[in-house]
Amino acid sequence: MQINRYRAKSISEATAKVKSELGSDAIILATKKLDNGRNGQCFEIAALPEKASHAQDTYQALKSDLVRIEDMIYLLNTSGGIAERLIMNPPVLSVYTRLLKNGVSDHCAKLFLNSAGILNSHVDVENQDQVNKVITKEILKQIETDRSANRLNEGQELLALVGTTGVGKTTTIAKLAAHFMLKEQKRVGLISIDNYRIGAMEQLKAYANILGIPCFPAFNRKDLLYVLKRLAKHDVILIDTAGQSQYDTTRITELQQMLTEDLEIRSHLLLSVATSEDEMYQTALNFAPLKFQNYIFTKTDESHRKGSIINQLMKLNLPISYLTNGQNVPEDLEIATREKVVRLILNAN
Repeated sequence: MQINRYRAKSISEATAKVKSELGSDAIILATKKLDNGRNGQCFEIAALPEKASHAQDTYQALKSDLVRIEDMIYLLNTSGGIAERLIMNPPVLSVYTRLLKNGVSDHCAKLFLNSAGILNSHVDVENQDQVNKVITKEILKQIETDRSANRLNEGQELLALVGTTGVGKTTTIAKLAAHFMLKEQKRVGLISIDNYRIGAMEQLKAYANILGIPCFPAFNRKDLLYVLKRLAKHDVILIDTAGQSQYDTTRITELQQMLTEDLEIRSHLLLSVATSEDEMYQTALNFAPLKFQNYIFTKTDESHRKGSIINQLMKLNLPISYLTNGQNVPEDLEIATREKVVRLILNAN
């Protein structure tokens, strides 16, 4: 099998030669910086056409350790000055481009590489598996999950779900109700304080009827206190709140006045992975007056790029309690673990 080698004065030029001759699916086998005598340094890329690599069992087995030329091009356009160091280490280059393509911010990706020491060769990594393990370890350090959300205390638990319109609060309430009732064997009650959305109470009642659990509306704080007394013997009370724009400070204040600290209600902020990273962060900032204690990341099935989860945690670190990945009740609900979150981030397409 013939391995093609391309030399140029810069990595960009050498990469362009590979793409021009072998196409975007070409596999990079090695990169070198060479001393070209009087002409100064140059770069060499050893590459192979994708079809040729498929024809060889050896290269097929090594495929996960190698880098495609399209990844190299992506890197040159996004790396912000560290391209040369990464290109000299294909396994590190591969995981870096994967992080970026999966939606992890350039800032966070570089931070993981620096913290792991592999960007400056402080840690000896010889192959892709080693790089993946080191990076996974660094990402795990940034993730906190709330185990107490799933192992309830002796006393009554009051859980409120807050977030923007359409983020999936009512469906998630139904999933949680089924989880606590069927798997945890808890007595569950539902309360809706969504007084804005037409049909909100009817939707929640429909779920409650299927599960055979009580469901009450609360239009103001007096109603809420009354309903809480009626549900005093229940182990878990799930509170569905009105969806609102993260910019509607008036309605957020109204909700804050309902869910006062003396009631000891634990609030979970729902954030959709399908929204933009900036909107996700702004939502968390604007809902901060509600003093939410946990994240629930929803609609993980509606986005191929799930790196926004770790980006959010790096900006405003709070525990993750649950993940949702569809509309099915109660199946599409997962208790969050650090390992599940990492797999979600690294394995996105």
